[in-house]
Amino acid sequence: GPPDGGWGWMIVAGCFLVTICTRAVTRCISIFFVEFQAYFGQDYARTAWIHSIVDCATMLCAPLGSLISNHVSCQAGIMLGGLLASTGLILSSFATNLEHLYLSLGVLTGLGFALCYSPAIAMVGKYFNKRKALAYGIAMSGSGIGTFILAPVVQLLIEQFSWRGALLILGGFVLNLCVCGALMRPISLKEDCKTAPEFPEQNYVPETEKQDLKRMSICSPLIKLWPHECLCYCSWKEYDFLLMPGFMVLAVSILFMAYGCSPLFVYLVPYALSVGVSHHQAAFLMSILGVIDIIGNITFGWLTDRRCLKKHRYFCYLFAVGMDGLSCLFLPVLQSFPLLVPFSFTFGYFDGAYVTLIPVMTADVVGTSLLSSALGVVYFLHAIPYLVSPPVAGWLVDTTGSYTASFLLCGFSMIFSSALLCFARLAKKIKRTHLRSLTGNMALKQHIWTNGATAYSVTAELDQRDVEFLAVDANSFSNR
Repeated sequence: GPPDGGWGWMIVAGCFLVTICTRAVTRCISIFFVEFQAYFGQDYARTAWIHSIVDCATMLCAPLGSLISNHVSCQAGIMLGGLLASTGLILSSFATNLEHLYLSLGVLTGLGFALCYSPAIAMVGKYFNKRKALAYGIAMSGSGIGTFILAPVVQLLIEQFSWRGALLILGGFVLNLCVCGALMRPISLKEDCKTAPEFPEQNYVPETEKQDLKRMSICSPLIKLWPHECLCYCSWKEYDFLLMPGFMVLAVSILFMAYGCSPLFVYLVPYALSVGVSHHQAAFLMSILGVIDIIGNITFGWLTDRRCLKKHRYFCYLFAVGMDGLSCLFLPVLQSFPLLVPFSFTFGYFDGAYVTLIPVMTADVVGTSLLSSALGVVYFLHAIPYLVSPPVAGWLVDTTGSYTASFLLCGFSMIFSSALLCFARLAKKIKRTHLRSLTGNMALKQHIWTNGATAYSVTAELDQRDVEFLAVDANSFSNR
């Protein structure tokens, strides 16, 4: 089983750095929003596409990151992602129009982040079982710590070196992803061996290779060993969880949750500036959100590992998502720095809470052996909402001249996500109760039928004796 320690803590440290270099840097792109808008002279909707494309590419290409991690190695995938992300940020510093930023900062950097993010998170799940939520809490807190540190630093870099210099420095910083990749030592688990595919007897798979493959994990490099047919079969086995009802409900809820959470990170700073908050105070709001995000990551991870709450992780996740939605509903009436600080505290804490539980819940639904592939799909589902929601929110701001409609839409979307999972769990509980009652009735009927069968067999035996008796009488009569 998972070691629940040892080198696993180095994996947690590596994932912690990955979340700093990916999610924290992505959040800090919102600090460039006003700079890009002023420099290129574009409206909210067009400028918001930059952040949307980064997030979309990161999540859209997450299955690609899982595929490389499963069939080549997690280390190679993360190192390659670090190089691509750094190249994208460096090229962005030479941008002359928004379309250039769409490609370099959006597509290329987002692709690099995708190759790093889901494989690193999945690796933590392979090293931990009993303390899985705590390990994920520490690993995912890198997003909050990174935001807390990078937000004021990025603002300072913009003031000192302009937005071009700040992007160039971030490009060098993101190269640390290559170091993180070197820490991701692979591990083989018994659960992986149990889920290794069983192939029917066919000519193209030698018997010796079959025995070797049964002992191998699905996540090992298989391309050199397997023919095309076997590799396709294995790929299907890795994604057969897509037909699980529990995963399908989780997937739909994630679509609405992702739609609601993304615009807040894009428009919190511009909204604060629009109500009269200074640039430094607006950046400080992001820092507060980031540091409270850390507390949410770690405390929620620790709490949901306790015996009293471990069985109720599902409802803890629902509560966290619902509270974030409620926070968004109240944001339009908060129009000063002292009122926006409590919002950053509340939204940041519960954002960190549910982000920690996403991989834990996914592992509970599909199992540890398929976690890498499942997380790739889960983060892939974030892609379309992340791509669409900031431009839609920007369009609402341009149309209405206010942020109210945008924030209300975000809030109701997250509340619907929470309510959907709640109704699904209630429906499952009702179905379980109904099945138990049916099982009880079937047991009672089986008892009655057993008695009936016994009576029937006795009656049949008596009838058989009567037939034999009549046959003897008939024979005796014929002899006469």
